[in-house]
Amino acid sequence: MSDAIALIQRYYAAFNAGDWEAMLACLTDDVAHDLNQGEREHGREAFRAFLARMNRSYAERLEKIVVMAAADGTRAAAEYEVHGSYLADDEGLPPAHGQRYVLPGGAFFDLRDGRISRVTNYYNLADWIAQVSGG
Repeated sequence: MSDAIALIQRYYAAFNAGDWEAMLACLTDDVAHDLNQGEREHGREAFRAFLARMNRSYAERLEKIVVMAAADGTRAAAEYEVHGSYLADDEGLPPAHGQRYVLPGGAFFDLRDGRISRVTNYYNLADWIAQVSGG
């Protein structure tokens, strides 16, 4: 369990540092990535492309991160608060002009051989849209 928690903490520390290579090193080659209210993507290279898209449109930092793990270390979960700025238009979403937002979020993980084999992210998209739309 402690190894699982340490892995997820390392993953989020890399996120907050903007160290995409360190984040990717936490993932299995065949990682499954469930996008919030979206499709499942497969593989580390698809995750790399996701990070590039996110980096173009958003500047985010996670705070108040709490990580929990199953006793056998095969599954974990995290809850956090996203503090971000919307930098560039993202397809299908409102126009960007540097709007700031604070949003609760969470993620679920499957772990295998000391790496993350699935990450599923959740946040309230309607809340985010209201914040960046001034609502």
